Amino acid sequence: MSTHAATAPAALPSESTSSPCACKALGVGVAGIVLTIIGLFVSDGHAVALSWLTGVTFWTAIAIGMLMLVMIHHILDASWSVVVRRQFEHGLAAFPWLALLFAPLVVVSWMGSHDYIWTWMNPDAVIHGGHTVGHDPLYVKKAGFLNLEMFTAMTALCFIIWIWLSARLRKASFAQDADGDLKWTLMNRKTAAFGLALGAITLTLASIYWIKSLEYHWFSTMFGVWFFSNAVRGALSVGVLLMLWLYNRGDLKGILNTNQLYSIGMLIFAFTVFWAYVTFSQYFLIWNANVPEETFWYNLREITKEGEFSQWGWVGMVILFGHFLLPFLYLLSYRNKITHTRIKPIVIWILLIIAIDLIYNIAPALKADHGHGDPLPFLSINLLWTATSIIGVGGVFFWAYLKSFPKAKLIPIRDPRINECLTHHE
Repeated sequence: MSTHAATAPAALPSESTSSPCACKALGVGVAGIVLTIIGLFVSDGHAVALSWLTGVTFWTAIAIGMLMLVMIHHILDASWSVVVRRQFEHGLAAFPWLALLFAPLVVVSWMGSHDYIWTWMNPDAVIHGGHTVGHDPLYVKKAGFLNLEMFTAMTALCFIIWIWLSARLRKASFAQDADGDLKWTLMNRKTAAFGLALGAITLTLASIYWIKSLEYHWFSTMFGVWFFSNAVRGALSVGVLLMLWLYNRGDLKGILNTNQLYSIGMLIFAFTVFWAYVTFSQYFLIWNANVPEETFWYNLREITKEGEFSQWGWVGMVILFGHFLLPFLYLLSYRNKITHTRIKPIVIWILLIIAIDLIYNIAPALKADHGHGDPLPFLSINLLWTATSIIGVGGVFFWAYLKSFPKAKLIPIRDPRINECLTHHE
């Protein structure tokens, strides 16, 4: 491995180029957050809380995807992704702020508003059949895992691990820009070796606690893998948008080449197929087994109490064709993966569909008639607060990325694989 620095332009970006963008991102974030807070006073608090959960989870998933991709890069000693990796490292700076934005959901739970989000936090909540959560046999069997203390501890532990892993990876990568010492590469490789296992465990715990437990009767052994597939594909899509933005600004001209874009496009394509495999396998196994404790989750999202095809069923069709078929067919084309004007719209579409997929998993927990009726329609006021939440948290996410931007070189100029990256070909 060569330890020579790159000859391509990779100067430290000036504070003046990132500060205005950071201020704009923060302004958008604050506006979205304020609008969501207003929703608490003009709409149903439960709906707003689930919308906020969707927004925070969406951007946390993308940050987790970035973290996993950085560690996969190091553990495989990949060369083509060195330039892309730096943008993911900046994205990891958002984790502390995402933890802060998630905190109100935990605080509200501890304040006694247990029925706001996770029904199982309130033992006195009346569920279907007329009995309470505390007397529900399925909850009793899961009570050792599903309790407020464990929820809080596991959520805190997940964020602590993500922040710690991110800090180690960023410290070593940024330090190597200054001295070029190979010890930083070895340090990140060791971090990735145990970090991938920690990342897999924590993202699974987070997805189960935050999303799956909204309807705690449901059983799924593939939920963490579903969340992982969305997280990585979302991170890759945001990575493409960041790389194209930097290229259009002139920062990455002479650095970003079509072969790197092709490799990213192939990864997005691969995770499109992976998502489809996981999602189909889960649906097929549940449909084939026909166990009521599993099928009810899909019944809520496909048919009404009267047996008619519901609005959520059409959302499911949008996810089926929009999440898999459209990206799959589109990314079969080589030119669609390497042409800037062609890859940009598909990654924006993928991010939109990932958001809809999260809504599909979260929002139906909000039932009409105080939890005994059908899920509220997709096209309801809840969608407005979901949009403001995603925009608000997204603004903070990009503000954290832009604040981190001037702290390191544009690309890892002394990474031992940098020359191989800049001359990468398929």
